[in-house]
Amino acid sequence: MAIVKMKKLRLAAMARDRKALLRDLLLLGCVEFSEPGELESEDFPQLRRCTSSELGSDRSDYALLTDAVRLLDKYAPAKGSLLKSPPTVSTTTVLDESGLPADLAMAGKIVGKEEELRRAAAETSRLEASLEALVPWLALDLPLSFKGTERTVFATASLPAASDMSEVDTALGAAAPEAQLFRVSEDKNLKYISIVCYKDEYDAALEALRPYGFNLMSLGEFSGTAREETAKTELKLRGLAEQRQRLTGEIAQLASHRDELKLRADTLSTKIARAEAEERLVGTESTVLLQGWVPAESEDELGRVLGKYDCAWETADPTEDEYPEVPVKLKNNRFTRALNMVTEMYSLPAYNNVDPNPLMAPFFILFYGIMLADMGYGLLMIIAAIVVLAKAKPRKGMRNFFELMLWCGISTTIWGAVTGGFFSDAPLQVARIINPDTTWQGLPALFTPLNDTVMILIGAMCLGFVQIITGMVISVVIKVKRGEIFSAVFEEGTWWVIFAGIACLALGVGTVGGVPVVLAIGVVMLFIGSAKGKKGFGIISGFIGAVYNGVTGYFGDILSYSRLMALMLAGSVIAQVFNTIGAIAGNIFVFLLISIVGNALNFALNLLGCFVHDLRLQCLEYFGKFYEDGGKPFRPLEINTKYVTVTNTDK
Repeated sequence: MAIVKMKKLRLAAMARDRKALLRDLLLLGCVEFSEPGELESEDFPQLRRCTSSELGSDRSDYALLTDAVRLLDKYAPAKGSLLKSPPTVSTTTVLDESGLPADLAMAGKIVGKEEELRRAAAETSRLEASLEALVPWLALDLPLSFKGTERTVFATASLPAASDMSEVDTALGAAAPEAQLFRVSEDKNLKYISIVCYKDEYDAALEALRPYGFNLMSLGEFSGTAREETAKTELKLRGLAEQRQRLTGEIAQLASHRDELKLRADTLSTKIARAEAEERLVGTESTVLLQGWVPAESEDELGRVLGKYDCAWETADPTEDEYPEVPVKLKNNRFTRALNMVTEMYSLPAYNNVDPNPLMAPFFILFYGIMLADMGYGLLMIIAAIVVLAKAKPRKGMRNFFELMLWCGISTTIWGAVTGGFFSDAPLQVARIINPDTTWQGLPALFTPLNDTVMILIGAMCLGFVQIITGMVISVVIKVKRGEIFSAVFEEGTWWVIFAGIACLALGVGTVGGVPVVLAIGVVMLFIGSAKGKKGFGIISGFIGAVYNGVTGYFGDILSYSRLMALMLAGSVIAQVFNTIGAIAGNIFVFLLISIVGNALNFALNLLGCFVHDLRLQCLEYFGKFYEDGGKPFRPLEINTKYVTVTNTDK
């Protein structure tokens, strides 16, 4: 339960062993490659960065395989896949590249059919638009490509729906006496018409009609009548629908290759990881050089692997100047590792800081249970977490999430038993519906949010004070280890003395001649600490600032813990309101319907709300006392699969 100690690795090996060495380091899974910038300086002009000729094609192939898997999941979803755990394969299987050509060909076939589907869908959209454009002209029995005779012009056009056709006809007759308008159809926006006139009158006719919103409509893409073109288009659409159905079925029939494609995608992901690591190497024609980081606890295992090769290597502890570059790996047990997701949402600790998970886990889980505090909600969380962990067997981030849900569910259940809440007062309401004369007062409770609000508020702030003091203790320990004794005594130590002085003053003890001695000592210590490195008026302003910042800071931090009471009260009241509304009808079925819906909404709201507020208490009030963030996650070259679980890793 700490930050794993890292060592800097330098390695020189023969170029001929490069591929095999990378494979063994992949299987070992404990070496992070770093950029060898210092080796590429002008002092070593003979060194060249290694390149992998296959990296680009491997990435393209990986994208092809994952696209194929996505399409199979889209057109042939696997049944029961939500809680299905990934298949387990051996290391040898996931690294076997012999089946890649065949699987890539299969993936290309699937993606090719999807491209045909997209083209068919695009053509369908185009034809549907054409079909819609033909609707206004179905009553026209002339070919849509007809433009007139040797002496006449025929054209299709539209007018606004509000146009007065008698005025339009009059204006057209004055400009072109032999011209004629024919009404074809109309809708709420337009009137669709055709015009016939002599060619020498056509321009005059257009000029006369333009003030009325006359707009020519070209339908030149069609050759037959509107009805004929509609029939042709509908026939094409039926053909495209059949083609799309056939292609969809053909993709679905290839679903039997899904697991194989997933396996090959993971095979390529490991190959890409090796190629990316290879590009971080530098060397000459006969040698390669590696720089990286390895956990100190894995050094012996690394030595056994490297012993198979003609190479020279060394490890060294990082210097303080290198601490910002040292990757951070947290080592936790089954209880505290669940908090990894909380730490990673904030930021990993600096390499020379402490692992916050063991120090945060009791508070986080305790506070979450206090805020939600309902046996019904807690049992739902426990059941959901156990089912997912047992059935789906999630990895890393998702595993940590559901493990945290499990611990928080247990805490919520315990605090629900303390406050007597089971979906708030649902048992009491049910009892009163069944027997209105019942004298039962509900589940037993040590205290309840509605009746003991002040006590809960005081208890919440006391818990907050305990966590803040814990953070200060951790800060003192860190500073003492670094030799920062003055800072430890005159920062955290000062406020401990002040807190003790306030307590003595409240209890009426520790005073001499009416002067609170302990508090006075604390004030003197605060003055000494704030005066360090200052001169003249800066000493006074520094002391005033220290008093102001300390008082307002600690008071505000402790007051923030009132949210423990606020969320406990809010969740209980909201659920109780829904239960009360459901019980008004006096019918058990109506009550269950309203109560289930209301409690589901309340549970969903508080499930997230309690997490956010709990996270705030840890990251702001607690971490602010001792935590130094900015750590870089440790990312070793290792087998990191998406679709399968690898076992029997042969190191």
